[in-house]
Amino acid sequence: MSERPIFVVGCPRSGTTLLQLMLHAHPRLAVPPETRIVVHAYNKRHKYGDMRQAANRRRLAEWIADGSRTQFADLGVDRDDYVTRAVEGPGSLGSVVGLVYQMFAERFDKPRWGDKRPPYIRHLDEILAMFPDAQIIHLIRDGRDCVSSLKEMPWFGEDIYHAAHRWAEAIDLGRRAARKFSPDSYHELRYEDLTADPEHELTRLCAFIGEEYHPAMREPYRVADVVPERKTWHVNTRSEVTTERSGTWAERLEPWEIGLCEAVLGERLLDQGYTLSGAPQPAREHLAAYRKVASRFRRKRWQKGVTERFDRMREPGPVAALLTEGQRAIAGLPERPSHRPAHRVAAR
Repeated sequence: MSERPIFVVGCPRSGTTLLQLMLHAHPRLAVPPETRIVVHAYNKRHKYGDMRQAANRRRLAEWIADGSRTQFADLGVDRDDYVTRAVEGPGSLGSVVGLVYQMFAERFDKPRWGDKRPPYIRHLDEILAMFPDAQIIHLIRDGRDCVSSLKEMPWFGEDIYHAAHRWAEAIDLGRRAARKFSPDSYHELRYEDLTADPEHELTRLCAFIGEEYHPAMREPYRVADVVPERKTWHVNTRSEVTTERSGTWAERLEPWEIGLCEAVLGERLLDQGYTLSGAPQPAREHLAAYRKVASRFRRKRWQKGVTERFDRMREPGPVAALLTEGQRAIAGLPERPSHRPAHRVAAR
């Protein structure tokens, strides 16, 4: 049976929470609510130093457990037990980070864990550096529905130009991932197909991750209590799977907004199998505003890439996780001894 970690990514408001719960409903998979641990820990790796040093593992684990933005508390993992096990565990960045999610899975007596956060689509290289055996699931939804939903979110403080670019960026990064990663590491599916025929799409998805399909996955609302109630924008996940939210952009967007979306996202929408409405072309000032946003983000990504290449030349210590036999095999290490304490081993 596979122990490979699973990461759900996409544009925000693509239905990633629904898919998270579908996976979490599987008897072998545990996928928690969103945290802000993985990428932040990776970006702080130089601050915390070589993870082969127990003192550094303790400092990183304490930051993860006590950080004001990591959302560690939402996982229901015992803070002191986590820090202790991180100190006693393997000496690599991915091991300290991955242990958080392994312990979340142990809460449910499940042997395999995943994580969900839409912006991970921007950080696939970092995720694969920490978890070289990871499997990436990219959920795609009609960009116009994503834009209309983003506009309504209390946490999204940007305008429609930024919303449209978020979708375009996710699609472009997904295309890059499909070219770069192996077929057993990257998988795409559409929200509309998932909600229209859950059993078919989930069966295909389970084949990708190496698990048997389980009918409980069609009833994600039964495990929706894992999502904190304060995240009221996820309230729809507490009801049965439906197709009613597909295509609602036609009522939720202004005519000029539809025209803008189809002008700047049209080629990508068609490529993903969506149909254009034939809305009038947007005004030049709207196109100019979008291009300004897109240009700024391209420049930021280029700058980030330069910085990341430099940082990787001076890694403070091992990055890849060493928590499973598969990860240890990738690293060329011997198998872990089989006499670990029972409470330290996830159920198999």
